[in-house]
Amino acid sequence: MAAHRNSASALVTNKMPENFLVVDDHPLFLDAMNLAIKAAFPDANIVEASSIEAANAAIAAENDFHLVLLDLSLPGTGGFDGLLELRTRYPKLPILIVSGMEDPRIIHQAMTYGAAGFMLKSVRKDELAAAIESVMNGVICLPRGYEPPDKNSDTNNEQEEMVQKLRTLTPQQLRVLKMLREGLLNKQIAYELKVGDSTVKAHVSEILRKLNVASRTQAVIAASSVAFENVRNADAFDDDTR
Repeated sequence: MAAHRNSASALVTNKMPENFLVVDDHPLFLDAMNLAIKAAFPDANIVEASSIEAANAAIAAENDFHLVLLDLSLPGTGGFDGLLELRTRYPKLPILIVSGMEDPRIIHQAMTYGAAGFMLKSVRKDELAAAIESVMNGVICLPRGYEPPDKNSDTNNEQEEMVQKLRTLTPQQLRVLKMLREGLLNKQIAYELKVGDSTVKAHVSEILRKLNVASRTQAVIAASSVAFENVRNADAFDDDTR
């Protein structure tokens, strides 16, 4: 459920306050991000959401957010699904990832998906506030000391190619692919989406075409290659075979 936290500033200016959407399911981190936002933008309007579904509902209701702060680990969301869904639905809305994941490969993959920046939850309030302000000014922010993974890795190249293919899917096709990964049959997907079986079959055919695979199983395997654990495991395997 989305919740509002409006500024109580007594100052009246001609400038409209900035609107932020914070997507995280941990109350302590929500409070920390709210404090960081207020440090950078005292008059900000802040909306909170604890899931991607709530985030979508908040964006549909407001539709004027200037920045989304997103945690990658959310209930009912696997891997980069949440980021990919928001980027596909709202391509012009900048998203700053605020995560506890410090693996450079995860950071690199998130940026490949189109995130406007990536900050760690462990940073101080003033650092996060500075990052928020920078991203609002169009500057990409990354963790201090971050170095991207080896660009010459065959595994990294394959994952980046798959990321680009996944970004061609429509929001509805992404939902169908997510349900395929959960093992749902066409009839079950049709029921969940409230559409006919033929519509689901058409979506599946388009997913296979865009991902350049021949079967549902191959589509699931290909999409799973960019999940958090698979990014780590694939790179580890690549290192072991050098």
